[in-house]
Amino acid sequence: MMSKTTKPQDMPILDLDLSNTKPFEASRFLDSPETIAAFLAEALRANDAQILMHALGEVAKARGVNQFAQDAGVNRESLYKTLKGGDKTRFATIQKLMVALGVELTVRPLDKQPAL
Repeated sequence: MMSKTTKPQDMPILDLDLSNTKPFEASRFLDSPETIAAFLAEALRANDAQILMHALGEVAKARGVNQFAQDAGVNRESLYKTLKGGDKTRFATIQKLMVALGVELTVRPLDKQPAL
């Protein structure tokens, strides 16, 4: 545990050899509706659309892109465009993807309210 007087710039820089490591692929672990729901909930907590879209992409890989697109009622090309993200992604499309996964978006008060 860091003491209150320790500053990040005072922390030692580790010289790690990461050449034999593989990138983490969440899709390998998304094997149940509960796990998928928890994964997407964490992505939503970031309040960043790109993070949510990346998380949905991992879920698509876990489910199989073709099957996921079919379950959502969109074609594969549309699914890829949606997962690419951007400001033009329609909420209705996100909603279709969530329904296809068997999860729902919920609303609850924030732990700490932003000043208005």
